[in-house]
Amino acid sequence: MKATHRQDRTPLGCSRVRAISPVLTLAAIFSLAVSPGTSQAQVPVKRRLSPEILAMHARAKRPAATAPTTSLELAATATARTSSSFNSEQGPGPGPIGPGPGCNLFPAPASIGTTVPLSYFGPPPSDTNRSLVGPVQLLDTGVVDVAHGTITIPLYLGHLKGSGKNVWYVLTDVDDPNVAAELGLNFSAKLTFASHSARTGNLDANGNIVFDAGTVNFKPERKIIPGPAGHEFPPTFATPGAIGDANYGPLVQIVNAANVIYNAPMVAFDVDANQISFPNGNVDYTKVHDQVVAIDPVNMTVTLNLINGFSFGRPVWYLSMDTSSTLGAAIEHNTFAPLMQKILLGHDDSFASPVERIFISTNGPESGGCNNPLRQGLSADLADGFRPNNVVGGIPTIALDYSPYWDAQLFEWTQDAIDQGFRGQLREEFQILTFVQDGLITGPSGTTFGTSGFSINCPIVQRLD
Repeated sequence: MKATHRQDRTPLGCSRVRAISPVLTLAAIFSLAVSPGTSQAQVPVKRRLSPEILAMHARAKRPAATAPTTSLELAATATARTSSSFNSEQGPGPGPIGPGPGCNLFPAPASIGTTVPLSYFGPPPSDTNRSLVGPVQLLDTGVVDVAHGTITIPLYLGHLKGSGKNVWYVLTDVDDPNVAAELGLNFSAKLTFASHSARTGNLDANGNIVFDAGTVNFKPERKIIPGPAGHEFPPTFATPGAIGDANYGPLVQIVNAANVIYNAPMVAFDVDANQISFPNGNVDYTKVHDQVVAIDPVNMTVTLNLINGFSFGRPVWYLSMDTSSTLGAAIEHNTFAPLMQKILLGHDDSFASPVERIFISTNGPESGGCNNPLRQGLSADLADGFRPNNVVGGIPTIALDYSPYWDAQLFEWTQDAIDQGFRGQLREEFQILTFVQDGLITGPSGTTFGTSGFSINCPIVQRLD
Protein backbone atom coordinates (compact mmCIF):
# COMPACT_ATOMS: atom_id res chain seq x y z
CA MET A 1 0.00 0.00 0.00
CA LYS A 2 1.12 3.57 -0.54
CA ALA A 3 2.08 5.74 2.41
CA THR A 4 0.38 8.99 1.56
CA HIS A 5 0.46 12.57 2.73
CA ARG A 6 -2.69 14.59 2.37
CA GLN A 7 -3.59 18.09 3.36
CA ASP A 8 -6.94 18.58 5.11
CA ARG A 9 -8.43 22.06 4.91
CA THR A 10 -10.70 23.36 7.61
CA PRO A 11 -13.51 25.87 6.99
CA LEU A 12 -11.30 28.60 8.54
CA GLY A 13 -8.70 28.11 5.85
CA CYS A 14 -5.97 26.76 8.12
CA SER A 15 -4.40 23.44 7.23
CA ARG A 16 -2.70 20.51 8.81
CA VAL A 17 -0.79 17.68 7.23
CA ARG A 18 -1.92 14.20 8.14
CA ALA A 19 0.43 11.31 7.46
CA ILE A 20 -1.39 8.08 6.73
CA SER A 21 0.98 5.19 7.33
CA PRO A 22 0.12 1.70 6.12
CA VAL A 23 -0.62 -0.44 9.16
CA LEU A 24 -0.91 -3.63 7.17
CA THR A 25 1.32 -4.79 4.35
CA LEU A 26 -0.18 -6.60 1.42
CA ALA A 27 1.60 -9.75 2.52
CA ALA A 28 0.02 -9.59 5.96
CA ILE A 29 -3.58 -8.98 4.89
CA PHE A 30 -3.74 -12.23 2.95
CA SER A 31 -4.00 -14.10 6.24
CA LEU A 32 -6.91 -12.03 7.56
CA ALA A 33 -10.59 -12.89 7.39
CA VAL A 34 -13.04 -10.66 5.58
CA SER A 35 -14.71 -8.03 7.69
CA PRO A 36 -18.51 -7.64 7.63
CA GLY A 37 -19.70 -5.69 4.61
CA THR A 38 -16.84 -6.72 2.35
CA SER A 39 -18.12 -7.29 -1.17
CA GLN A 40 -16.53 -10.71 -1.46
CA ALA A 41 -17.73 -13.57 0.70
CA GLN A 42 -14.33 -15.11 1.11
CA VAL A 43 -10.80 -13.81 0.60
CA PRO A 44 -8.24 -16.37 -0.54
CA VAL A 45 -5.33 -17.03 1.79
CA LYS A 46 -1.95 -17.14 0.06
CA ARG A 47 0.42 -19.77 1.35
CA ARG A 48 3.98 -20.42 0.33
CA LEU A 49 4.10 -22.76 -2.65
CA SER A 50 5.59 -26.18 -2.09
CA PRO A 51 8.74 -27.06 -4.06
CA GLU A 52 6.67 -29.46 -6.15
CA ILE A 53 4.13 -26.80 -7.12
CA LEU A 54 6.85 -24.23 -7.82
CA ALA A 55 8.52 -26.76 -10.09
CA MET A 56 5.28 -27.06 -12.07
CA HIS A 57 5.25 -23.32 -12.65
CA ALA A 58 8.95 -23.34 -13.51
CA ARG A 59 8.06 -25.39 -16.59
CA ALA A 60 6.56 -22.19 -18.02
CA LYS A 61 9.97 -20.52 -17.94
CA ARG A 62 11.29 -19.72 -21.41
CA PRO A 63 14.63 -18.31 -22.53
CA ALA A 64 14.62 -14.52 -22.51
CA ALA A 65 13.24 -13.45 -25.87
CA THR A 66 15.53 -11.55 -28.22
CA ALA A 67 14.42 -8.75 -30.50
CA PRO A 68 14.08 -9.46 -34.24
CA THR A 69 17.40 -9.09 -36.05
CA THR A 70 15.86 -7.64 -39.19
CA SER A 71 14.27 -4.23 -39.59
CA LEU A 72 10.57 -4.51 -38.83
CA GLU A 73 7.92 -3.10 -41.09
CA LEU A 74 6.55 -0.59 -38.60
CA ALA A 75 4.06 1.25 -40.78
CA ALA A 76 1.44 1.00 -38.03
CA THR A 77 3.79 2.50 -35.46
CA ALA A 78 5.37 5.22 -37.55
CA THR A 79 6.43 8.36 -35.75
CA ALA A 80 4.73 10.71 -38.20
CA ARG A 81 1.12 10.63 -39.27
CA THR A 82 0.41 11.36 -42.90
CA SER A 83 -3.05 9.82 -43.04
CA SER A 84 -6.27 11.35 -41.75
CA SER A 85 -7.80 7.90 -41.25
CA PHE A 86 -5.69 6.85 -38.26
CA ASN A 87 -8.78 6.44 -36.09
CA SER A 88 -9.88 3.58 -38.33
CA GLU A 89 -6.49 1.98 -38.92
CA GLN A 90 -5.80 -1.50 -37.59
CA GLY A 91 -2.79 -2.30 -35.48
CA PRO A 92 -1.15 -0.73 -32.43
CA GLY A 93 -1.09 2.92 -33.45
CA PRO A 94 2.04 5.03 -33.05
CA GLY A 95 4.77 3.89 -30.69
CA PRO A 96 6.06 5.89 -27.71
CA ILE A 97 8.92 7.54 -29.62
CA GLY A 98 6.85 10.31 -31.19
CA PRO A 99 7.94 13.35 -33.23
CA GLY A 100 7.81 15.88 -30.38
CA PRO A 101 7.91 16.28 -26.59
CA GLY A 102 4.15 15.76 -26.30
CA CYS A 103 4.47 12.24 -27.75
CA ASN A 104 7.93 11.20 -26.54
CA LEU A 105 8.59 10.94 -22.80
CA PHE A 106 12.06 9.36 -23.08
CA PRO A 107 14.35 11.33 -20.73
CA ALA A 108 17.24 13.38 -22.04
CA PRO A 109 20.77 12.18 -21.23
CA ALA A 110 22.39 13.48 -18.04
CA SER A 111 25.13 15.14 -20.09
CA ILE A 112 22.79 17.86 -21.35
CA GLY A 113 24.03 21.22 -20.05
CA THR A 114 27.46 19.90 -19.09
CA THR A 115 30.88 20.18 -20.74
CA VAL A 116 31.60 16.43 -20.65
CA PRO A 117 30.16 13.53 -22.67
CA LEU A 118 27.76 11.00 -21.22
CA SER A 119 30.58 8.43 -20.97
CA TYR A 120 32.00 10.47 -18.07
CA PHE A 121 28.90 9.79 -15.98
CA GLY A 122 28.66 6.77 -13.71
CA PRO A 123 25.89 4.18 -13.84
CA PRO A 124 22.43 5.33 -12.75
CA PRO A 125 21.54 4.85 -9.07
CA SER A 126 18.84 2.36 -10.13
CA ASP A 127 21.64 -0.09 -10.97
CA THR A 128 22.31 -0.29 -7.23
CA ASN A 129 18.77 0.12 -5.92
CA ARG A 130 15.88 -0.33 -8.32
CA SER A 131 13.79 2.20 -6.37
CA LEU A 132 16.30 5.00 -7.05
CA VAL A 133 16.48 7.30 -10.07
CA GLY A 134 17.31 5.69 -13.36
CA PRO A 135 15.80 3.29 -15.92
CA VAL A 136 14.46 -0.04 -14.67
CA GLN A 137 13.02 -2.82 -16.82
CA LEU A 138 10.24 -4.39 -14.77
CA LEU A 139 8.98 -7.10 -17.12
CA ASP A 140 12.16 -9.17 -17.48
CA THR A 141 11.19 -11.85 -20.00
CA GLY A 142 12.63 -10.18 -23.07
CA VAL A 143 14.36 -7.23 -24.67
CA VAL A 144 13.08 -3.66 -24.79
CA ASP A 145 13.94 -1.90 -28.05
CA VAL A 146 14.32 1.72 -26.94
CA ALA A 147 14.77 2.94 -30.52
CA HIS A 148 11.27 1.82 -31.53
CA GLY A 149 9.51 1.53 -28.16
CA THR A 150 8.71 -2.18 -28.31
CA ILE A 151 9.36 -5.28 -26.20
CA THR A 152 9.90 -8.82 -27.49
CA ILE A 153 8.73 -11.54 -25.07
CA PRO A 154 8.04 -15.29 -25.19
CA LEU A 155 5.00 -16.50 -27.10
CA TYR A 156 3.07 -19.42 -25.60
CA LEU A 157 0.86 -21.96 -27.33
CA GLY A 158 -1.90 -23.35 -25.13
CA HIS A 159 -5.17 -25.02 -26.00
CA LEU A 160 -8.85 -24.78 -25.26
CA LYS A 161 -10.21 -27.70 -23.27
CA GLY A 162 -12.53 -29.93 -25.24
CA SER A 163 -12.02 -28.51 -28.72
CA GLY A 164 -8.23 -28.42 -28.50
CA LYS A 165 -8.19 -25.15 -30.44
CA ASN A 166 -4.93 -23.21 -30.37
CA VAL A 167 -4.64 -20.38 -27.84
CA TRP A 168 -1.62 -18.13 -28.44
CA TYR A 169 -0.89 -16.00 -25.40
CA VAL A 170 1.75 -14.12 -23.39
CA LEU A 171 2.51 -13.97 -19.65
CA THR A 172 3.09 -10.62 -17.95
CA ASP A 173 2.06 -10.76 -14.27
CA VAL A 174 1.41 -13.28 -11.51
CA ASP A 175 0.14 -13.18 -7.93
CA ASP A 176 2.95 -15.27 -6.41
CA PRO A 177 6.34 -13.59 -5.75
CA ASN A 178 8.40 -16.76 -6.17
CA VAL A 179 6.79 -17.58 -9.50
CA ALA A 180 7.33 -13.97 -10.58
CA ALA A 181 11.02 -14.18 -9.71
CA GLU A 182 11.41 -17.54 -11.45
CA LEU A 183 9.73 -16.47 -14.69
CA GLY A 184 10.75 -12.80 -14.83
CA LEU A 185 7.14 -11.56 -14.54
CA ASN A 186 5.69 -8.64 -12.60
CA PHE A 187 4.48 -9.60 -9.13
CA SER A 188 1.01 -8.29 -8.22
CA ALA A 189 -0.36 -9.29 -4.82
CA LYS A 190 -3.67 -7.68 -5.75
CA LEU A 191 -4.38 -10.27 -8.45
CA THR A 192 -5.22 -12.75 -5.69
CA PHE A 193 -8.39 -10.71 -5.13
CA ALA A 194 -9.35 -10.91 -8.82
CA SER A 195 -10.17 -14.63 -8.94
CA HIS A 196 -13.87 -13.98 -9.63
CA SER A 197 -12.89 -12.33 -12.93
CA ALA A 198 -10.40 -15.01 -13.97
CA ARG A 199 -10.78 -17.99 -16.25
CA THR A 200 -9.58 -21.34 -14.99
CA GLY A 201 -7.04 -23.64 -16.55
CA ASN A 202 -4.35 -26.23 -15.92
CA LEU A 203 -0.65 -26.41 -16.68
CA ASP A 204 0.37 -29.25 -18.99
CA ALA A 205 3.67 -31.13 -18.82
CA ASN A 206 5.43 -28.41 -20.84
CA GLY A 207 4.23 -25.51 -18.75
CA ASN A 208 1.60 -24.40 -21.27
CA ILE A 209 -1.96 -23.67 -20.20
CA VAL A 210 -5.04 -25.67 -21.13
CA PHE A 211 -7.81 -23.10 -20.74
CA ASP A 212 -11.28 -24.20 -19.62
CA ALA A 213 -13.04 -21.40 -21.52
CA GLY A 214 -12.64 -18.05 -23.24
CA THR A 215 -12.25 -17.17 -26.92
CA VAL A 216 -11.43 -14.00 -28.87
CA ASN A 217 -12.51 -12.97 -32.36
CA PHE A 218 -9.72 -10.88 -33.90
CA LYS A 219 -11.49 -10.41 -37.26
CA PRO A 220 -13.52 -7.22 -36.57
CA GLU A 221 -12.17 -3.93 -37.90
CA ARG A 222 -11.46 -1.23 -35.36
CA LYS A 223 -13.14 2.07 -36.21
CA ILE A 224 -13.60 5.38 -34.39
CA ILE A 225 -15.35 8.53 -35.54
CA PRO A 226 -14.17 11.37 -33.28
CA GLY A 227 -16.29 14.28 -32.15
CA PRO A 228 -15.82 17.83 -33.51
CA ALA A 229 -12.43 19.56 -33.44
CA GLY A 230 -11.43 20.52 -29.93
CA HIS A 231 -13.98 18.10 -28.49
CA GLU A 232 -12.92 14.84 -30.16
CA PHE A 233 -13.82 12.87 -27.04
CA PRO A 234 -16.29 11.33 -26.72
CA PRO A 235 -16.32 9.95 -30.25
CA THR A 236 -19.58 9.70 -32.12
CA PHE A 237 -18.89 6.07 -33.01
CA ALA A 238 -16.43 3.43 -31.78
CA THR A 239 -16.03 -0.31 -32.26
CA PRO A 240 -13.02 -2.43 -31.20
CA GLY A 241 -10.87 -4.61 -33.41
CA ALA A 242 -10.97 -7.69 -31.17
CA ILE A 243 -13.92 -9.03 -29.19
CA GLY A 244 -13.83 -11.72 -26.54
CA ASP A 245 -16.74 -13.98 -25.71
CA ALA A 246 -18.52 -13.81 -22.35
CA ASN A 247 -15.95 -16.16 -20.80
CA TYR A 248 -12.86 -14.26 -21.93
CA GLY A 249 -10.68 -12.23 -19.61
CA PRO A 250 -6.88 -12.14 -19.56
CA LEU A 251 -6.50 -13.60 -16.05
CA VAL A 252 -6.32 -17.36 -15.54
CA GLN A 253 -6.32 -19.30 -12.27
CA ILE A 254 -4.22 -22.46 -12.47
CA VAL A 255 -6.32 -25.14 -10.78
CA ASN A 256 -3.71 -27.91 -10.75
CA ALA A 257 -0.92 -25.70 -9.40
CA ALA A 258 -2.21 -24.05 -6.18
CA ASN A 259 -4.65 -21.67 -7.90
CA VAL A 260 -1.90 -19.22 -8.81
CA ILE A 261 -3.30 -16.42 -10.98
CA TYR A 262 -1.49 -15.32 -14.14
CA ASN A 263 -2.14 -12.38 -16.44
CA ALA A 264 -2.18 -14.27 -19.75
CA PRO A 265 -3.62 -12.04 -22.50
CA MET A 266 -4.51 -13.81 -25.73
CA VAL A 267 -2.78 -12.57 -28.90
CA ALA A 268 -4.27 -15.05 -31.42
CA PHE A 269 -6.89 -17.80 -31.37
CA ASP A 270 -7.82 -20.88 -33.43
CA VAL A 271 -5.07 -20.35 -36.00
CA ASP A 272 -2.04 -22.43 -36.93
CA ALA A 273 1.52 -21.21 -36.78
CA ASN A 274 1.78 -20.66 -40.54
CA GLN A 275 -1.23 -18.33 -40.43
CA ILE A 276 0.38 -15.91 -37.97
CA SER A 277 4.02 -16.04 -39.04
CA PHE A 278 4.96 -12.36 -39.30
CA PRO A 279 8.50 -12.24 -37.83
CA ASN A 280 9.37 -9.08 -39.78
CA GLY A 281 6.17 -7.17 -39.10
CA ASN A 282 3.43 -6.37 -41.61
CA VAL A 283 1.00 -8.27 -39.36
CA ASP A 284 -2.45 -9.45 -40.45
CA TYR A 285 -4.64 -7.91 -37.73
CA THR A 286 -7.65 -10.02 -38.65
CA LYS A 287 -5.77 -12.90 -36.99
CA VAL A 288 -3.62 -11.22 -34.33
CA HIS A 289 -3.99 -8.73 -31.45
CA ASP A 290 -3.72 -5.10 -32.55
CA GLN A 291 -0.76 -4.39 -30.23
CA VAL A 292 1.44 -6.96 -31.98
CA VAL A 293 4.22 -5.45 -34.08
CA ALA A 294 5.75 -8.80 -35.08
CA ILE A 295 5.05 -12.43 -34.19
CA ASP A 296 7.32 -15.43 -34.74
CA PRO A 297 5.70 -18.82 -33.99
CA VAL A 298 8.89 -20.62 -35.07
CA ASN A 299 11.10 -19.01 -32.43
CA MET A 300 8.05 -18.50 -30.19
CA THR A 301 8.42 -14.75 -29.67
CA VAL A 302 6.10 -11.78 -30.07
CA THR A 303 7.00 -8.09 -30.29
CA LEU A 304 4.50 -5.71 -28.69
CA ASN A 305 4.04 -1.97 -28.89
CA LEU A 306 4.75 0.09 -25.75
CA ILE A 307 2.77 3.10 -24.51
CA ASN A 308 3.83 6.29 -22.75
CA GLY A 309 2.54 7.15 -19.30
CA PHE A 310 3.51 8.43 -15.86
CA SER A 311 3.64 6.89 -12.38
CA PHE A 312 4.18 9.32 -9.51
CA GLY A 313 5.85 11.79 -11.82
CA ARG A 314 8.15 9.28 -13.49
CA PRO A 315 7.76 8.42 -17.18
CA VAL A 316 6.94 4.77 -17.84
CA TRP A 317 6.22 2.40 -20.70
CA TYR A 318 3.43 -0.16 -20.45
CA LEU A 319 1.41 -2.59 -22.56
CA SER A 320 -2.30 -2.24 -23.31
CA MET A 321 -3.91 -5.65 -23.85
CA ASP A 322 -7.59 -5.74 -22.81
CA THR A 323 -10.45 -3.47 -21.68
CA SER A 324 -13.81 -4.20 -20.05
CA SER A 325 -15.71 -1.78 -22.33
CA THR A 326 -16.06 -1.63 -26.10
CA LEU A 327 -15.36 2.12 -26.23
CA GLY A 328 -12.22 1.71 -24.15
CA ALA A 329 -11.02 -1.23 -26.25
CA ALA A 330 -11.50 0.77 -29.45
CA ILE A 331 -9.51 3.75 -28.15
CA GLU A 332 -6.84 1.51 -26.61
CA HIS A 333 -6.35 -0.64 -29.76
CA ASN A 334 -6.87 -3.75 -27.63
CA THR A 335 -9.34 -6.58 -26.90
CA PHE A 336 -12.81 -6.16 -25.42
CA ALA A 337 -12.80 -8.64 -22.53
CA PRO A 338 -16.31 -9.10 -21.03
CA LEU A 339 -15.12 -11.20 -18.07
CA MET A 340 -13.23 -8.14 -16.80
CA GLN A 341 -16.61 -6.57 -16.06
CA LYS A 342 -16.80 -8.75 -12.95
CA ILE A 343 -13.86 -6.95 -11.36
CA LEU A 344 -14.56 -4.85 -8.26
CA LEU A 345 -13.99 -1.16 -9.06
CA GLY A 346 -13.87 2.02 -7.04
CA HIS A 347 -12.06 0.70 -3.97
CA ASP A 348 -8.44 1.47 -4.97
CA ASP A 349 -6.21 0.44 -2.02
CA SER A 350 -8.91 -0.67 0.39
CA PHE A 351 -8.87 -4.21 1.74
CA ALA A 352 -9.30 -6.92 -0.90
CA SER A 353 -9.29 -4.48 -3.84
CA PRO A 354 -7.88 -6.10 -7.01
CA VAL A 355 -7.18 -2.84 -8.86
CA GLU A 356 -5.00 0.21 -9.01
CA ARG A 357 -6.12 3.44 -10.65
CA ILE A 358 -5.35 4.95 -14.04
CA PHE A 359 -6.16 8.63 -14.52
CA ILE A 360 -7.21 9.64 -18.02
CA SER A 361 -7.74 13.23 -19.08
CA THR A 362 -10.62 13.84 -21.49
CA ASN A 363 -9.82 17.46 -22.44
CA GLY A 364 -6.16 18.10 -21.70
CA PRO A 365 -3.99 20.37 -23.89
CA GLU A 366 -4.06 19.31 -27.55
CA SER A 367 -3.18 22.46 -29.52
CA GLY A 368 0.05 21.94 -31.41
CA GLY A 369 -0.18 18.15 -31.22
CA CYS A 370 3.07 16.36 -30.47
CA ASN A 371 4.99 19.65 -30.49
CA ASN A 372 3.13 20.71 -27.35
CA PRO A 373 5.10 19.47 -24.30
CA LEU A 374 1.92 19.69 -22.20
CA ARG A 375 -0.13 17.54 -24.57
CA GLN A 376 -2.43 15.09 -22.77
CA GLY A 377 -5.83 13.47 -23.00
CA LEU A 378 -8.30 11.52 -25.08
CA SER A 379 -9.26 14.45 -27.29
CA ALA A 380 -5.58 14.88 -28.17
CA ASP A 381 -5.36 11.14 -28.87
CA LEU A 382 -8.34 11.20 -31.22
CA ALA A 383 -7.09 14.41 -32.88
CA ASP A 384 -3.57 13.24 -33.79
CA GLY A 385 -3.53 9.45 -33.23
CA PHE A 386 -0.84 9.39 -30.54
CA ARG A 387 -1.48 8.09 -27.03
CA PRO A 388 -2.92 10.34 -24.29
CA ASN A 389 -0.06 10.24 -21.71
CA ASN A 390 -2.14 8.67 -18.95
CA VAL A 391 -1.17 8.63 -15.27
CA VAL A 392 -1.07 5.30 -13.44
CA GLY A 393 -0.87 4.60 -9.74
CA GLY A 394 1.64 2.36 -8.01
CA ILE A 395 4.10 0.20 -9.93
CA PRO A 396 6.87 -2.12 -8.67
CA THR A 397 9.89 -0.24 -7.26
CA ILE A 398 7.65 2.75 -6.41
CA ALA A 399 4.80 1.16 -4.43
CA LEU A 400 3.54 -2.21 -3.17
CA ASP A 401 0.01 -1.97 -4.56
CA TYR A 402 0.65 -2.60 -8.26
CA SER A 403 -2.04 -4.31 -10.30
CA PRO A 404 -2.15 -4.63 -14.10
CA TYR A 405 -5.92 -4.13 -13.79
CA TRP A 406 -6.34 -0.38 -13.82
CA ASP A 407 -9.61 1.20 -12.65
CA ALA A 408 -10.16 3.95 -15.24
CA GLN A 409 -10.88 7.35 -13.69
CA LEU A 410 -11.57 9.90 -16.40
CA PHE A 411 -11.15 13.55 -15.48
CA GLU A 412 -12.11 16.81 -17.14
CA TRP A 413 -10.69 20.30 -16.67
CA THR A 414 -13.40 22.78 -15.72
CA GLN A 415 -14.08 25.67 -18.07
CA ASP A 416 -13.10 28.08 -15.29
CA ALA A 417 -9.71 26.40 -14.92
CA ILE A 418 -9.21 26.54 -18.69
CA ASP A 419 -10.21 30.21 -18.87
CA GLN A 420 -7.66 31.07 -16.17
CA GLY A 421 -4.88 29.25 -18.04
CA PHE A 422 -4.47 26.51 -15.44
CA ARG A 423 -4.88 23.53 -17.77
CA GLY A 424 -1.71 21.51 -18.26
CA GLN A 425 -0.17 18.07 -18.25
CA LEU A 426 -0.59 16.19 -14.96
CA ARG A 427 1.88 13.45 -14.04
CA GLU A 428 1.14 12.27 -10.51
CA GLU A 429 -1.81 10.68 -8.72
CA PHE A 430 -1.97 12.96 -5.70
CA GLN A 431 -1.53 16.05 -7.87
CA ILE A 432 -4.68 14.97 -9.70
CA LEU A 433 -6.56 14.21 -6.48
CA THR A 434 -5.56 17.61 -5.09
CA PHE A 435 -6.86 19.37 -8.21
CA VAL A 436 -10.13 17.48 -7.80
CA GLN A 437 -10.29 18.66 -4.20
CA ASP A 438 -9.58 22.22 -5.36
CA GLY A 439 -12.35 22.12 -7.97
CA LEU A 440 -10.06 22.47 -10.98
CA ILE A 441 -11.04 19.12 -12.47
CA THR A 442 -14.12 16.91 -12.25
CA GLY A 443 -15.46 13.75 -13.80
CA PRO A 444 -16.59 13.93 -17.45
CA SER A 445 -19.19 16.65 -18.16
CA GLY A 446 -18.91 17.99 -14.62
CA THR A 447 -19.90 14.75 -12.91
CA THR A 448 -18.45 13.65 -9.60
CA PHE A 449 -14.89 12.41 -10.00
CA GLY A 450 -14.37 8.67 -9.41
CA THR A 451 -14.40 5.36 -11.19
CA SER A 452 -15.65 5.52 -14.76
CA GLY A 453 -16.97 1.97 -14.53
CA PHE A 454 -14.41 0.12 -16.66
CA SER A 455 -10.92 -1.29 -16.28
CA ILE A 456 -7.92 -1.72 -18.56
CA ASN A 457 -5.33 -4.49 -18.51
CA CYS A 458 -2.03 -2.61 -18.84
CA PRO A 459 1.00 -4.58 -17.60
CA ILE A 460 3.92 -2.34 -16.67
CA VAL A 461 7.15 -2.90 -18.66
CA GLN A 462 9.69 -0.17 -17.99
CA ARG A 463 10.32 2.76 -15.72
CA LEU A 464 12.25 5.30 -17.78
CA ASP A 465 13.91 7.15 -14.89
